[in-house]
Amino acid sequence: MDFTTIDYREENGVAWVTLNRPQALNSFNTVMREELGQLWRDLRTNDDVRCIVVTGAGATAFCTGIDRTEAMGSIDLDSDKLDGYASPFMFDDPAHAMCPKAHDLWKPVVAAVNGMACGGAFYLLGESDIIIAAQHATFFDPHVTYGMTAAFEPIQLSSKMPFGELARMSLLGANERMSAARAHQIGFVSEVTEADDLLDRARWIAEAIASQPALAVQGTLRALWLGVEFQRSEALSQASLLTAIGTDKASLAEGQARFASKQRLEWQLR
Repeated sequence: MDFTTIDYREENGVAWVTLNRPQALNSFNTVMREELGQLWRDLRTNDDVRCIVVTGAGATAFCTGIDRTEAMGSIDLDSDKLDGYASPFMFDDPAHAMCPKAHDLWKPVVAAVNGMACGGAFYLLGESDIIIAAQHATFFDPHVTYGMTAAFEPIQLSSKMPFGELARMSLLGANERMSAARAHQIGFVSEVTEADDLLDRARWIAEAIASQPALAVQGTLRALWLGVEFQRSEALSQASLLTAIGTDKASLAEGQARFASKQRLEWQLR
């Protein structure tokens, strides 16, 4: 895969995806959106990849959302229509390509947040499964400060943050940033590390996930998201189906062999 805005490599069952526009704080332009959309679709059929790590280039920003230099340059401020809307009922969402789940990719995504994460970055974080952050990482949503309604972003995060914290971040705009420590306190981030340790921790998490039967992992992931997106009773009604789809004899044999070997996993305490 040849990309111009993304660094990509595979190692030990893990795809490493680095948003690589540090000069623009890893904001996403048209090219990055196209490349990410294609990547998510390609990874669906890449059996060598069992888990994905996403991070940003440099130490300043993970992702700062849409590239406003490009986006604002295309807007006709004299028009009555909002950019991207053919009518109030039809919208071409520029950040849709950031979302792995929207592209029907059901392999676990670990986000390693290495700096600022704001605005449209929450599309990607909203569809990540595990989020870890460097101590200096910050989170904020500047939409309202710059005259835009924050809608897609808080909805993406509604299952990952308590309402009061999400409301505070959305309504304070660029006036306040959430620290990595606070994000960890509220459960948005599962682990905070020293900056130099961030990718090593992401590697351990991703390779541990990738070492397990892929079908069982994907079935479990789908069940987790059903539990979030459905009512509890609706999700439970689908649990037996997911178990049947996400379990096969090969996975069971692999798991039984591991159990019978009595080899202890080198687990870590968090």
